[in-house]
Order: sequence, then structure tokens, then C-alpha cells
Amino acid sequence: MKDNYELKQLKKHLAVCMAVSLPLIWLVSWCFCEFHIGRAFLITGLAAGPAVAIGWIAYSKLRRLYQDVEDISELMVEVVDGNVTCDGEVYKQGTMGLLYTNYYKMVTALRESRMKEGREKEFLRDTISDISHQLKTPLASLKVFVELLYDDKIKEEEERKKVLREAGNQLNRMEWMVLAMLKLARIEAGSVQFEKRRCDVREILYTAMEAVDYLLEKRHQRIELVLSEALEEESTISLLCDKEWLTEAIINLLKNASDYSPKDTAIKVFIEENNLFTAIHIEDEGVGIPEEALHHIFKRFYRVSNEVNPGSVGIGLSLTKSIVEGMGGRIAVRSEVGKYTRFTIRFMK
Repeated sequence: MKDNYELKQLKKHLAVCMAVSLPLIWLVSWCFCEFHIGRAFLITGLAAGPAVAIGWIAYSKLRRLYQDVEDISELMVEVVDGNVTCDGEVYKQGTMGLLYTNYYKMVTALRESRMKEGREKEFLRDTISDISHQLKTPLASLKVFVELLYDDKIKEEEERKKVLREAGNQLNRMEWMVLAMLKLARIEAGSVQFEKRRCDVREILYTAMEAVDYLLEKRHQRIELVLSEALEEESTISLLCDKEWLTEAIINLLKNASDYSPKDTAIKVFIEENNLFTAIHIEDEGVGIPEEALHHIFKRFYRVSNEVNPGSVGIGLSLTKSIVEGMGGRIAVRSEVGKYTRFTIRFMK
């Protein structure tokens, strides 16, 4: 053992006890019976034999116990040094068994904590990298616009207004991207607490539809809310969710449907409810999504085509997925190229 301080102290205590016991035995022998040197040594031997045996057994047990404690201490040092991988759990009984069990619980918790910390660092690094990469293009464009205006290279008033409008578009794009990335980072980092309450689904849909009215009017598009007869008879269609966040998720889906649909088309919103779940379907009449791109559609900054809506950032669907799943729901997509795309948000009851 590396440090046998306790065992040395135990040896000293046993030696002192033996040294004190011998005169006591002789004193008792002299007080209660006729003192005889041979009889005194006989009594001493008879008493000392079991005492030595008991002392040796206790010493051996304690030595083994201290060895287990030292083994645990060495394992803890390895954990502190960064080696959280263990060969295998040691199974023992009694108090030492509890100590080993709690130790491996600590190692497991520490391993999960370090893995979580690593994932958070990786997420933060990827987020910063994505934001910096996406900001390069609009920042470069803004720099060019400012230089043109500053050097007075654009003489015509109409051209100057066009450049200013484009600069405003780039600023709006940057603002939307940064705000969306911050929301996404907060949700994926677990810092957003969704306040789920019983809400009226149709009220959420009407609020989301009003938010995209300006966009639909500009593109000559319309939204059709479709309800079955059974649902129309009910006064409310309730859903346990965070009203504000779910509204934002649906707004993102409606904007996406509008972006990838031609003029004079309809965006259909279906509400489905049964004993198992409540679902919201948003279907457009747009260009559709190729089958090989469906499993990429919710990735950050992924875009199926750069030709359709080139000003799109490509983060709305990723944010929507994080919002829906953060509230315990699921989102799925079905599409057929040249015909339709349908997103489905489903909350189990």
C-alpha cells in the first residue's frame, strides 16, 4: 500500500493494549489468588493467545478494507486526470459494494456530462461557422453598394433607389438569419422553456395566416383552411402547446409554401384530430421536392434549389423542426416533384 498510516496506528494501539494487558492480568492474579509466577504466565498465555488471534484477524480485515479504499482512490485520480473509461464494474458486497456502485454512477454521470459538453461546444462551433459563412455574401454585397454610393458612381436617381432597395433586402436577410440562428441555438441548447397550455388550434392558424397575408397578396396566392364535418361541429379544437412558438413554426411553413409555389395557387391547411393525435397539414401546389432531398430538408441552410427564391436563407424549416420537437411533437414531409409538398405537424394525445 502507498500510504499505510492508519495500519501503523492500529499496530501501535494493539501493542499498547498488549503491554497494558500483561500487568493487569498479573495484578488480578495477585489480588484474587495466591500469586505464583508459573500460574501468572499460564494465565497470560491463555489470555494472550486469543487476543493475538483476534487482533491479527482484525488487522487483516482492515488491511483488505484499506486496500479497497486505496483502489477506489486511484480510480478517482484517473477520472480527475481525464480517463473516465473503466475496464468494468467491480461487484462487492456490503459497504464497499455501495462505495464501488456509487463510484461507477459518478463515472457514468461524468462521462455523460463531458459528452454533453463536447456536443454543446461542437454545436456552438458549427453555429458560429454557419453564421459567419452565411454573412459573407450579404456583407460583401453591402460593401459594394456602400462604395458605389459613397464614390457617387451611380448618377441616375432610379438606379440609386434600386441599389438602396437591394441593400435593404440584404440587411433584412441578415437580420432574419441572425435572429433565427439565435432562436435555434437557444432551443437546441435547452435554454428555451416551452410554456405548454391548452390552446385553440384554429386561433393559432388564423394568427399565422394573418402574418403572411401581405406575402400572399403580393404573389396572388391564397390559403384554404379545410375542416372535416365532424370538426366543424365542435366549438374548439384544442392542443397542448406553446402558442407563440407554434404560431412561429406554422408561419415558417406557410412562408416556405408560398416561396416555392407559383402565382395564383392555393395553400391548403388541413386539421386532423382523432383519439390518438392532433395533426396540422400544410400543402402547397409548388415545384415539389425530389425524393433524394427529403431527408436533408430540415438541415440548416439546406436548399433544394437556388433558382427558386434565391433570397431564402434556408433555416426556417430547421427552426420549425426544433420548435415542434421541443414541444414533444413530430414533423414530417411528403412531396411529389411538380405537384405538391405537404408538411405535417403531429402531437400525440
